[in-house]
Amino acid sequence: MDWVTALPPGGDRILNSCLVLADNYRKTPMFLPCPKDDTAKDTAIMIWNRVISHKGLFQNIISDRDPKSISELWTNLCNLLGTKLSFSKSAHPQADGLEERMIQTLEDIIISICAYGLELKDSDGFTRDWCTLSPALELSYKTSIHSSTSKTPEMLEKGWNQRLPYDTLKKKTLLMCIQKQEDLR
Repeated sequence: MDWVTALPPGGDRILNSCLVLADNYRKTPMFLPCPKDDTAKDTAIMIWNRVISHKGLFQNIISDRDPKSISELWTNLCNLLGTKLSFSKSAHPQADGLEERMIQTLEDIIISICAYGLELKDSDGFTRDWCTLSPALELSYKTSIHSSTSKTPEMLEKGWNQRLPYDTLKKKTLLMCIQKQEDLR
């Protein structure tokens, strides 16, 4: 569990941070846009509503020593839920290395796809900022093959990969190429 804090405001303009959670076994990410000044209580509620209610309880949470993570409320909540709370040492960030790598990837995606710091508008005038696109960014990560497992996080989590627009386009393109070859014969 770690936060990316140097992000442009997005969503309703107060979302300028992103909580990154990772399942270390499946390499599955969760990108949760949030205000930088969220409290430990806000973070606990967000994790309950958007993570635990969908995926279940964590066995172990590894976090840096962010004030939100080491608060009495957070410690008590983890004790109540039977979740072990571990902290990485500042001299040993490898303990939460998966999150650090996901953060680097998330920042790269935001820079390249979302035109960092700019709002993207479609033909209907809807704003497409990084917060709006965060579910798609998460899906992109979850459906990419991970080097350490040679599988997608989605395959490890569900046993199958989601069907994506790319899959449909790829199939249609292949069928069009086959038809074109037959027409040329």
